[in-house]
Formats: sequence, C-alpha cells, structure tokens
Amino acid sequence: MSTDMRRVIYGPVPSWRLGRSLGVDMVSRAEKTCSFDCAYCQLGRTRHHTAERDEFVPIARLAAELDELPALDLDYVTFSGMAEPTLASNLGEAIDEVKRRIPAPVAVLTNSSLMWQPEVRAALARADKVVAKLDAPTEELLRAINRPVEGITLQKVLAGISALRDEYRGCLALQMMFFWANRDQAEALAQLAREIEPDEIEVNTPLRPCAVKPLPPDVLAEIMTAFKGLNAVSVYEAERPAVTPLDIEETLQRRPVL
Repeated sequence: MSTDMRRVIYGPVPSWRLGRSLGVDMVSRAEKTCSFDCAYCQLGRTRHHTAERDEFVPIARLAAELDELPALDLDYVTFSGMAEPTLASNLGEAIDEVKRRIPAPVAVLTNSSLMWQPEVRAALARADKVVAKLDAPTEELLRAINRPVEGITLQKVLAGISALRDEYRGCLALQMMFFWANRDQAEALAQLAREIEPDEIEVNTPLRPCAVKPLPPDVLAEIMTAFKGLNAVSVYEAERPAVTPLDIEETLQRRPVL
C-alpha cells in the first residue's frame, strides 16, 4: 500500500502567523517524516526519522494540482505538512512553480536542521518568507525538546540560520516554541535572536492537542519581556482568520485542529 497522501495541496488553513494560508506538502507521506521528533508536535511521533533529502513529489504532480485550484483569497502559500519541507530535494523548483501560478507570497516553515547545507539555503532563498524554528539555546535542550536525527547539532542549526540571514533578502522569522522544558530559557534565546537579527520573532506555546501542555498567557507574557526591543509577537496576541479548506480530510491529516 502506498504511503503517499492523495493530495499535495491542502487547506487553506487559518494561521496566526500567516493569515489565510494554502499548504503545500512536497513530501506528502501518510506518516510523519522529519529530521526532528519534537516533544510538542501536534502530529505525534516521527515515523520516518531522517535527514536524507529526496524527491518525494514530482513537480508535474504539483503543477497539475495548482492548475485545478479555484480562485482563492490567500495571504500566503506555505510549504509545510506532514514532513520537514527542506527534505524535498526539489523544494526550490516547487516554490518557483507556485510563484508562476499564484500571486500570493510564498513561505516555508522549517525546523532549521538542514540550513547548514548551501543547496537548502539556495532553495529557501526563492521564498518570500522563511519561518525558522529555534527552541533550544543548548545542545542538551535541543536533544530533549527537538530530538534530532543523528548528525544534527545545535552548532549546525545556528550556523545554518546565521548563513541564511547573511544571504537571504526575504523576510526571516524565528519561531520559538515555549513550554515547561524551556520556559526559563527566554533570555538565552532572546540573546541568540539578537545575534541572528531576524526580521521578526514568533513566540509560541503548544495550543493544539499534543504530548505537552501549553504555558498560560501570563507566563508567556513574562517570557515576552525578554524580547523587549525586538520585533516579537506572541501566539496569544494574534488573530486567526476564518477559512474553509478545500478538502477537510486532507487538511486534518496535516493540521488536526483548525
């Protein structure tokens, strides 16, 4: 039996970061495929734990789905889904294909694990916005929170984000997920952000059902004080638009709670 999804495109979904967001999943495996196995992931445990890039979805398949789309009111087209998007070796081509057909800006949500590779940064450079995960200021916490595949280290993660910042002309956002494991690391993470100099910082806590509990608003508000002087926004402060997915079944596989 094939482990592929029926569709590459899903949504639109309401995003507190990106508004009305149409999802593109260029890995499209029925089981979660990622270089991380984050403790807070809404999709559960990683079934295919890998850092090996490959072509999972042909560009022709993406193009065919794009050509079938009705007119949509979108804020972004976002590469995300059941997998780490940079695992797709044809990510750059896929971004170009979307840009040829849809006028909305393109974003990529990435866990930052492969950005130390020049070819990954070259693909990301084609997007209008890159949202890069950074949850841990130490190697120990990276292993406890993000549980990376062997060979991925905090040094590589930070080197990749910093290199992208130096090369990239689009909008670079850092997305930081706070919960009990790193709630006391806000100052250290804010210092890393000051060194990286992203365009914005997204301060998040796991509000969707997962294995860990979210931090309450007052605790996240306290964490936000560490980011004073930076362009930071909290998940509790953001609004979500109302949207209707084209295919609810496909969307719920990638986004269990809309």
